[in-house]
Amino acid sequence: MAANVFLGVNQALTWTMSVTAKIDLVGPVNRGLAVGIDEAAGYVGTGLGGVAAGLLAASFGLRPAPYLLALGVIVTGAALTWLGARETLPFARAEGRGQPPSRAPGLRRLFTYMLWQDRTMLAACQAELVNKIADSLVIAIFPLYFLSQGLTLAAVGLLVGEYALVWGLGQVGSGWLADRLGRKLPIVSGTLLLAVGVVAALLGGGGGLSFGAAGAMGVGMALAYPNLLTVVGDTARPSWRGGALGAYRLCRDSGYALGPLLLALAGIRAAFRLAAALLALSGVFSLALLQETEPSRRRGDPAWTRHPDLNG
Repeated sequence: MAANVFLGVNQALTWTMSVTAKIDLVGPVNRGLAVGIDEAAGYVGTGLGGVAAGLLAASFGLRPAPYLLALGVIVTGAALTWLGARETLPFARAEGRGQPPSRAPGLRRLFTYMLWQDRTMLAACQAELVNKIADSLVIAIFPLYFLSQGLTLAAVGLLVGEYALVWGLGQVGSGWLADRLGRKLPIVSGTLLLAVGVVAALLGGGGGLSFGAAGAMGVGMALAYPNLLTVVGDTARPSWRGGALGAYRLCRDSGYALGPLLLALAGIRAAFRLAAALLALSGVFSLALLQETEPSRRRGDPAWTRHPDLNG
């Protein structure tokens, strides 16, 4: 339990700040690509770590070899960051140069703004929360369902791994695409593709359709996941963008707590239908409320410009 708490703190400090730093560094022009690279690196790293830990455990046992691998990665990452990384806050301040000075809002004010006063921020938060519910479906329900359909453990691992690999690698291309076509199209299409993939996975019953559905779900997550982060980076004021990204991630990752609870209460087959319905509704909600935020395609100023306490 204590180890999980430390891992949660690690996520809050390192992954949130790594994407914030990349957004600071690149500015508005290539923001989608930067976020796509960050998310792809994280999830590909997760996959590689899982494979390496499994091989070590199979060869040398569960202890201590996988833990020594993790410790080595931690020490190496900390050393590289401490010795090689530069502070990126000055880049954010430079991006906001020319805007009236403003202090970062408190957490209560920030959440009020993001979940009530800015429809684009609200759309992004709800979309990613629902996407995390879909991810919980793959993590928690897919193995139970497909084992009951007669798939072997190896086949289930391949199906879940296919989803994760397509999602992880696809985010680089998705971020690049969003810099050229805008953020809204990939987000809405990706969320709706997730809904279709969930239905197809259920109907496939462990056959070829289910493996195709897992790949389609990976594409859907790759389209939506990094670009929702980019929307928040586009929409927030540079002086309080880090706080906005943290608040967004809190809303997003709450889906990992809410998702398993809802899906478990629904039951295995009903969990698929519930997840598909939530994803479809989320896609429609995003279509209606999410405004295009890519700088060259944006129409109108961000909502924070109409709130004096957020505008200097």
